[in-house]
Amino acid sequence: MDKQETKNFIAKRVARELHDGDLVNLGIGLPTLVGNFLPKDVSINLQSENGLIGLGPAPTEDQYDKDITNAGGQVVTLVDGGMYFDSALSFSIIRGGHVDVTVLGCLQVDQTGSLASWIIPGKMVPGMGGAMDLVTGAKKVIIATTHTNRGLPKILKECTLPLTAKNQVNMIITEMGVMEIKDDGLHLLEYNPEYTLEQVIDATDATLIIKKVKVMELEE
Repeated sequence: MDKQETKNFIAKRVARELHDGDLVNLGIGLPTLVGNFLPKDVSINLQSENGLIGLGPAPTEDQYDKDITNAGGQVVTLVDGGMYFDSALSFSIIRGGHVDVTVLGCLQVDQTGSLASWIIPGKMVPGMGGAMDLVTGAKKVIIATTHTNRGLPKILKECTLPLTAKNQVNMIITEMGVMEIKDDGLHLLEYNPEYTLEQVIDATDATLIIKKVKVMELEE
């Protein structure tokens, strides 16, 4: 798979974790692609922390409105019934525990569910955004990320970069597999048959618990 195919593969698998009626926040970058693969037979309400609920597909030329953007500054559309409001209400929704699922990217994530996603020391960053609130306020936290960065593992025994949140991640989905953080550690639930189990293990710094593992399947 090329880079874009890899991102789409991950996003498509993440979409299968969403359920009818869920209020879902999609982080910037790869997670925004999840909106392209939402199940057609369920109603998912997409939320953006800058104050939107009901995000729709990317705008066509005649739908383009520069004043309606997501938290990453991308111009978006709203579905019928969608709404926008101030950031105070938006963060009340997030901090109040009303977001069912948040899907975020990462710099690092570890086997205890800790997440580092906002800064590499010494490098300029625009800010941490709403990630710290989202990972502590959402009912379920899914990390959608490539398994490695330039060959180096992103899934670690322990994060080495400054944390966004500690012990808050529930699930990690990459192009190589689906992992879930449980009380006893990081469980590999599914793996991509384009890779062997040994390749998945070698690309992961974290200790993977492998009990019952199945092949990743994107089609029902």
